[in-house]
Amino acid sequence: MAAHGEKDITAHDKAILSQIFNPNLPFSESNDEYDTASIIDIEPQSTLEVKEAKELEVKGVKEAEEENYDEALKYLNQAVNKAPSWASTYNNRAQVYRLMGQNDEALEDLSKAITLSCGRGQAAKQAYTQRALLRKLAGNDEDSMTDFKKAAELGNEFAKQQVVSANPYAAMCNAMLSEVIHKICSGEQSCL
Repeated sequence: MAAHGEKDITAHDKAILSQIFNPNLPFSESNDEYDTASIIDIEPQSTLEVKEAKELEVKGVKEAEEENYDEALKYLNQAVNKAPSWASTYNNRAQVYRLMGQNDEALEDLSKAITLSCGRGQAAKQAYTQRALLRKLAGNDEDSMTDFKKAAELGNEFAKQQVVSANPYAAMCNAMLSEVIHKICSGEQSCL
């Protein structure tokens, strides 16, 4: 039931509002309503094991930044063993696997991170984006776009750009709108 002074809105109205608040996503009346609850991380409660895993994960990331991938992998494997339900570690280990050219292992870890995070939160947003890139690299454009769309729904700006750039109609509309705005701002065209 609507609150005082508000009216129930239709699915079409919700789709229009979704476009206003999420302009980089392609328009579709079937777009799910933007769910802020999907942004919340679904991670286990902070336990001693998770805290220890986070410390190992930080060490692993630092080693990866120094291009010590074998050492990074050692720390990240220990972190996974300490807290096997901690999705973030799988994301970071996938990144190391990718840097080592072990894309199959990276894809496996990214899928695990998505499963553990229930497809929601920061870990899922990163995992969907990374998996989309790996799938695109492998020539699996359809699954890549599916992952980019999921990452975009979770708020990943890069994924949003990929979704829009893959939609020729949206790209054409964006180009035309940019041109009109530029002309209005430069005084070449009036608003009326």
